Amino acid sequence: MAPRWSPDLPRFPLLDGPCPLQPIPRFGAIIGGGAHTLIKREDLLPLAFGGNKLRNLEFLVGAALAEGADTLVTTGRRWSNHARLTAAAGARAGLGVHLVLSGPPPDEPGPNQRLDELLGATVHVTATDDREERTSTVDRIVAELRADGHRPYVIPTGGSGTVGVVGSVLAAFELADQAAVLGIRPDVVVLPSATGGTQAGLLVGLALAGLEVRVVGMAVAHPAAELFATVSSLVADTADLAGLDRTLVGPIEIDDAQLGAAYGRPTAASEDACRVLARTEGILVDPIYTAKALAGLIEMAWAGGLIDRTVVFWHAGGTPGLFEPLDEPTLA
Repeated sequence: MAPRWSPDLPRFPLLDGPCPLQPIPRFGAIIGGGAHTLIKREDLLPLAFGGNKLRNLEFLVGAALAEGADTLVTTGRRWSNHARLTAAAGARAGLGVHLVLSGPPPDEPGPNQRLDELLGATVHVTATDDREERTSTVDRIVAELRADGHRPYVIPTGGSGTVGVVGSVLAAFELADQAAVLGIRPDVVVLPSATGGTQAGLLVGLALAGLEVRVVGMAVAHPAAELFATVSSLVADTADLAGLDRTLVGPIEIDDAQLGAAYGRPTAASEDACRVLARTEGILVDPIYTAKALAGLIEMAWAGGLIDRTVVFWHAGGTPGLFEPLDEPTLA
């Protein structure tokens, strides 16, 4: 059984064991397409409503502690799972947390921001949603923290640098072991892909585990061409770290047909997918992120691409997104 590789990196434990891999037969029957469908419940990981980013944060927080940091600094959108889970991981590790969230500031903090603050994070909301403003705000906060005698550790957006991606490599090993226990062999994994780290880690991890599995990333934040470049770079760096021949890694597949009007905005297809899963399996997904990938899986089934295939849907988490306002905030 996997794992086939044990990373020699600092790690701060945030997980209490594997999250469930469970069949969703009623959902599969409703969408049709002849697939045997399962769901990987990253939303049930133990901290702050769960989510796949906890896997990255085990190694990112480990690196921060190894460097003697006392504060984590990272960025995201107002509904960011990564930001919320960084706040939770920082609380567990006894580290300060500063979050820079894209603006404009809403009239009232949304549910994710309220959770960030409940978890003890200091939240900074930028005046606009411009990436450069967010980056400059991080630089300013880091400088201020250092001037005050703190030792900040900056985590990239989504926690998707090579160190963070290692967590998703181990998630692939977890999937391989669970599939072996169930006596199945996955043919396809479908997941939401925003900053590319989870997709890259699964590709490398499944190759290390000796499984030939399609990993289809449904783009939820950036167009396919932009995301492809990011995933390619992360795959190359992570394979090198693991000592894996890059040619053994499966092809990078990205579908951006479910992007809709913008990142964080629901679509008719994502809202339908959210309802179908809730009403067949009692499982909730948010309509602005994870449900877009679920809608992509449904489209694959309808197109006849999953006949007689064992398909795993990677539930990335994000339940609080169900309660976020649907409209973008406006300047006061």
